[in-house]
Amino acid sequence: MPIHRPSATRVASAAFVAATATAAVIVAPLPAAFAAPSASAVISEAYGGGGNSGATLTNDFVELANRSASAYSLDGYSLQYLPAAASASSLWQVTPLTGSVAPGGDYLIGEGAGAGGTDALPTVDASGSIAMAAASGTVALVKGSTALTCKTVADCTGDANVVDLLGYGAAVVREGNAAPAATNTTSVARSATGADTDDNAADFTAGAPTPTNSAGQTTGGGTGGGPTGPTAPGPLRIHDIQGDTRVSPVNGQSVVGVPGIVTAVRTTGSVGYWIQDPTPDADPATSEGLFVYTGSTAPTVSVGDSVLVSGKISEYYPGTGTQSVTELSGPLSTTLSTGNALPASVVLDDTTIPDTYTPTADGGSIDPLPLEPTVYSQDFYESIEGMRASVTDARVVGATNTYGEMFVTAKPDENPTKRGGTLYSGYDQQNTGRIEIVSADGSTPTLNVGDELSGTTTGPVDYASFGGYLLAPTAATTGTAVDNGLKPEVTRKQKSDELALATYNVENLDPTDGADKFTRLAQGVVTNLASPDIVTLEEIQDDNGATDDGTVGAEATLTKFTDAIVAAGGPRYSWRYVNPVNDEDGGEPGGNIRQVFLFNPKRVSFVDRASTGDPSTTAVSVVKDKKKQTHLSASPGRIDPSNAAWADSRKPLAGEFVFQGKTVFVIANHFISKGGDDPIHGRFQEPTRSSETQRKLQAEDENAFVDQLLKSDPKAQIVALGDLNDFEFSDAVKTLTDNGDVLTDLINTLPANERYSYVYDGNSQTLDHILTSPSVTDYNYDVVHINSEFADQTSDHDPQVVRIDVNDCGKKAYKPKPHKPSKPAKPSKSGNKK
Repeated sequence: MPIHRPSATRVASAAFVAATATAAVIVAPLPAAFAAPSASAVISEAYGGGGNSGATLTNDFVELANRSASAYSLDGYSLQYLPAAASASSLWQVTPLTGSVAPGGDYLIGEGAGAGGTDALPTVDASGSIAMAAASGTVALVKGSTALTCKTVADCTGDANVVDLLGYGAAVVREGNAAPAATNTTSVARSATGADTDDNAADFTAGAPTPTNSAGQTTGGGTGGGPTGPTAPGPLRIHDIQGDTRVSPVNGQSVVGVPGIVTAVRTTGSVGYWIQDPTPDADPATSEGLFVYTGSTAPTVSVGDSVLVSGKISEYYPGTGTQSVTELSGPLSTTLSTGNALPASVVLDDTTIPDTYTPTADGGSIDPLPLEPTVYSQDFYESIEGMRASVTDARVVGATNTYGEMFVTAKPDENPTKRGGTLYSGYDQQNTGRIEIVSADGSTPTLNVGDELSGTTTGPVDYASFGGYLLAPTAATTGTAVDNGLKPEVTRKQKSDELALATYNVENLDPTDGADKFTRLAQGVVTNLASPDIVTLEEIQDDNGATDDGTVGAEATLTKFTDAIVAAGGPRYSWRYVNPVNDEDGGEPGGNIRQVFLFNPKRVSFVDRASTGDPSTTAVSVVKDKKKQTHLSASPGRIDPSNAAWADSRKPLAGEFVFQGKTVFVIANHFISKGGDDPIHGRFQEPTRSSETQRKLQAEDENAFVDQLLKSDPKAQIVALGDLNDFEFSDAVKTLTDNGDVLTDLINTLPANERYSYVYDGNSQTLDHILTSPSVTDYNYDVVHINSEFADQTSDHDPQVVRIDVNDCGKKAYKPKPHKPSKPAKPSKSGNKK
């Protein structure tokens, strides 16, 4: 499941229990504190990056707002701060407050100063010295000046003195879900309505800090338009500011009277406008476009205005490891004339975009490298950053998501999939024609993979943390949306002598999800997957979802899901699983996701065999009975759960099934996610895939277990399946299969243009796999595309199914080869993120 962070284009909003199972394993949940929703004083903004590297403001601050019609007295109150991951010795830090917040007004609390920054806060209403963390922390408005002692959900919920509370980033103490992480250059601020829903994630977004005091004063000047700036051009043009590398040669400096034509205005997300110099220089490496960031002030300029703009130049990095956007902030501008013709757009196609993706810097930053726009596609896009560019008759390769983002390709012949996407089939095949579309006015059409933006789509080139370079057109400059009629796939029904096994990541399913999600997932199982005999499910959450109160069972979740399957016309499935240990399996905090076996008892039998110890922590092993038949010591059982390879990750679930008298061993998987890897479009090249180190260790451990099974019974029929969170060409998957000698990755048996189950950043790729042992020779395999290519998706993964004739299999025996354990893996490179 993708993890979204604040980007340059949006303020921020930003991969089961058995009827007989007994123990449990979970994700590390973060306790949520709930101060009753306030109808009056609330925390409206918090910023902890003051004086840090790249910051403009010299101090941290917290801002309060009054939503009521009466003044709210703060005499005797305090503002308090707790680190994000408080230890037993951590203390709440206190800043006393006095005075009051006027009806509808603001109240500014200045906190600790750093060594950097250039702009002081406006006159503060209260002053403290708390050194808040930039990315994560908890602040509380407290009735009283005695330091709080609560550090858990129970204690903080029970403290009546907590008037309002905000946890941002990785904060353990927060209301509901934590607000987005902030940075040295961004704060978290409550929505303009001042809504207090007791869910920090819903109430707050990340964006540029806007400290405002009780007098209405804020930092910076200017309005984004109007006759408030210079009337004559200054010494620098836009190409001087952009320079011939990714970082401006005047980064951190103020500029005066920069001339340009307003080419587009962005009214959503990161608000501002683009200007472009109609008189370019002769250097193809220096861009003629620039983004002017106006913060919370709506731009008053219009497209076609000729302006002179003054302000401070900075490099905005929208996410960890990303490239930057050169921008001008705190603008003062003068409009010289209106209605001017716009500069011609740069055409994006296979003749202008280089085929090589990006330069390398031995894993370091490419920021200082001179741009080579005719050699590397990422250099080409950087060389036109902020400039108008266009694509014509662009095919959609990544469906519109909830953030109003989609991907198209400017190279229609580049690695096309069978259904209209663009295939990602190697770390050296980055698909340079992909370009993100995020409308500047929020008008991005809703389209699926294979649909088209007919005609010409034109907008300035921007860059975001998810997806990289993008076009920001408006409704008026976006091509005509053409629906090419992509339909969800339906696989065939298994024959009477075929055992059908499927895998489906159902994306954090729990009983609090709406009925529509359960209904649609059930229809996917019944109609699209044709009611397989066995379904391994990933991301089944516990019975209260993300609530972190120690609940680990998933009976309610599975009852609701299997009832929905029956209602959709499917069989009455039974289930088996082992509970995770609370907060130890990763995933959404509090959710305790796990794998589950669903099976149709009218078609297949599950062999129930109790574990000799706690099933959550006791490793399943391979045993033989008195007849020398191979079995599992526990069914269901978990593979090596105490191995460090599975720390903060789902442990593989093994089960023993019998179909038409034949034993089939099934292993349900959900390897650790790609979170924390460098983006493929980032500034560190080649990017480091740090998460693959652990996945490779997981693969080695499961491969050793499969080896044990096959050494005990060389003809054992084994199916290992699930979300491996890695590609068929990755070291982790090759390690698991032993390069195909121990297990066969069935995705590789499909035609190349059909090898995908997931679409990310416009790349159709494989994260989900079905693997079979050598004796499984008679099979029919299908990836069933019902989610990943569609804007309206029930999960972000496509399920897949294999139908096995177990009676015609089991003739080919496994022939073991000498196996040497792998050396500890080093962080590998050139990754992509889930």
